Amino acid sequence: MKRNHNSHNHHHSFRPRKWMTMIIAIVTICVILLLLTLTKPSSSSSTSSSSSATWSSSSSFNLTEEVGVGLPRLAYMLTGTKGEEAQLKRLLQAVYHPRNFYLLHLDLEASDEERLELAKYVKFESVFAAFGNVMVVGKSDLVTYKGPTMVASTLHGIALLLKRIPHWDWFLNLSASDYPLISQDDLLHIFSFLPRDLNFIEHTSNIGWKEHQRARPIIIDPGLYHLKKSGVYWAKEKRSVPSSFKLFTGSSWIVLTKSFLEFCVLGWDNLPRTLLMYYTNFLSSPEGYFHTVICNHKDYQNTTINHDLRYIRWDNPPKQHPLSLKLEHFDDMVRSGIPFARKFAKDDPVLDKIDKELLRRSKGHFTPGGWCFGSPILGKDPCTVYGNPIVVKPTLRSKKLEKLMVKLLDSENFRPKQCK
Repeated sequence: MKRNHNSHNHHHSFRPRKWMTMIIAIVTICVILLLLTLTKPSSSSSTSSSSSATWSSSSSFNLTEEVGVGLPRLAYMLTGTKGEEAQLKRLLQAVYHPRNFYLLHLDLEASDEERLELAKYVKFESVFAAFGNVMVVGKSDLVTYKGPTMVASTLHGIALLLKRIPHWDWFLNLSASDYPLISQDDLLHIFSFLPRDLNFIEHTSNIGWKEHQRARPIIIDPGLYHLKKSGVYWAKEKRSVPSSFKLFTGSSWIVLTKSFLEFCVLGWDNLPRTLLMYYTNFLSSPEGYFHTVICNHKDYQNTTINHDLRYIRWDNPPKQHPLSLKLEHFDDMVRSGIPFARKFAKDDPVLDKIDKELLRRSKGHFTPGGWCFGSPILGKDPCTVYGNPIVVKPTLRSKKLEKLMVKLLDSENFRPKQCK
């Protein structure tokens, strides 16, 4: 009996310790859960930074805000070739805004040193590091003038943007010889009032002389299979004009919606793939591919605005290349209200005039906007001290762009000029 009693006492003496252990365990779990809850934003921020490391990573700002809410987001592809690294850097500074995204591409003809300098600039610029919205294409494409490799390179850039960035509204392509005529604050302000399904693409089905010089000839672009740039080859045979779709032609410079470009890249309809194959042997295919896709599909042909939003001057009659813009063209550029212009020679004096009078930008600095909180005293860049990227301060220059948009969207210009 004594043995049983001792056993019984041992059982009772163990129970308080058991309950105490359980209570301590429960309290410990609660504390851990509380700490996890409190540190969740930091954990999420770290994940965001890691996933955008290619973009000069950032975790300070929300770069995944839903599309269609408030100000739009623009996705730029800035392209250059040999000797244009400095121009591309200047262009990036002029069009930069922390709300947008920027993909930089120096083609395969540029030297490794140029690509390295551009990549180093992007990596070590503190503003890019803070907002994490600038990326340099690591594996460059060979781009042949007049050949389909230019379309392939553009689609490559679009695919990268679609993969890396969940939310943006419009895609814009600019070359190193392009330049903005208004600030990004003005552009974002006006675009915030536009329907997000509008595509700015200059186009026409009246191909005229291009039928015999572009559509019927068959060309082969060696850039598709060689590592060095050369001219295109011409086949002896000619081909007929397509009967299963209608050809359109226009400007290579575009402002296209994410929705339409997803259609071009993902291609749930076979039209984009079919036309990409067709334009592989088409001279100057960048002047026709997107135009023919958009105007041959019922979901997108009524979304077009027949303008490329570029100020360009041509000879009379027009030659292969547009005129290089000079100081003599400045006043007309300003009056036009068009947000971009091309083409400019490197460091032409008119660029300094645009910086000073239109962009209020000092040499080597970003174009100031509502996100810039610093002072330009002692030559410092006011944008190295920054605030919320959703704050914009439009200037009177935005009124000229507003006037242009009203004109493009009026009853005489909008519907009557769509895919005609």
